[in-house]
Amino acid sequence: MFFEQLLNGITVGSTYALIALGYTMVYGIITLINFAHGEIFMVGAFVGLALTRFLNVNVFLAILGAMATCMLLGIVVERIAYRPLRRSSRLSALISAIGVSIFISTLVQLIRGPQTTNYPASVINNTVYTIGSIHISKLQLIMILVSAGLMIALQLIVKYTKMGKAMRATSQDYDAASLMGININQVISFTFALGSALAAAGGVLVGIYFNAVGPFMGTSAGLKAFAAAVLGGIGSIPGAMLGGLFLGVAEITAIALGKSSYTDAIAFGILFLVLLIKPTGILGRPLQKKV
Repeated sequence: MFFEQLLNGITVGSTYALIALGYTMVYGIITLINFAHGEIFMVGAFVGLALTRFLNVNVFLAILGAMATCMLLGIVVERIAYRPLRRSSRLSALISAIGVSIFISTLVQLIRGPQTTNYPASVINNTVYTIGSIHISKLQLIMILVSAGLMIALQLIVKYTKMGKAMRATSQDYDAASLMGININQVISFTFALGSALAAAGGVLVGIYFNAVGPFMGTSAGLKAFAAAVLGGIGSIPGAMLGGLFLGVAEITAIALGKSSYTDAIAFGILFLVLLIKPTGILGRPLQKKV
């Protein structure tokens, strides 16, 4: 029972980690909390739903289609809502982020209606495998492997590509990177696109796993992913991964103990306790400002 619940926690936590990575990358580059990120996650779930329902594609093509669509959406959101306010106050950018979040969720509600929609049953043959006394479904395996593969790909992009080096340089010193010839606008757009693609993949996986897609599903998932990013250390990519997994395991543990109605309270309570002890998060480092 312990290992099965741990597996369930890792399955849910891996999707939180995918969404949290978008928060932490954007914050690491321009110190902005993109509160519209949860809605991009929701749009990704709807795009995957449309692809599986109308084009009858498999789960992997649905994920790729949702990632491509949300990459474009992330670039558009950054260009329209955030770039004009880049030199403005933090409060202006925050208000813009909340406005974009409300706009996207309301637009989807007007198009699709407020009701919850299900993925078609044919999207995946959810076979259950037994390993000793542990039962694991095909969908759980796909969720864990896809999430792990995307996280590894992200690390390789950030550490070993030219754009990844530009991202790291921009996160360390925005103005110095610009003076050294780095195209800051291109780097920021790429960061938004990359984070949006990860959120879209998480949206499709969560939509299939819980078999429910609605216009407001991004609110709760976005808040939990933001909590995971802060828990792991906002601005730290490994921290976002660790925070998402930790939060997922904590939620499933609460359900296993019969406290399913307190999952949100337990998750945010753990966040509160960790931040009391270590305000920068598990792997976060305090910012040093030169005077």
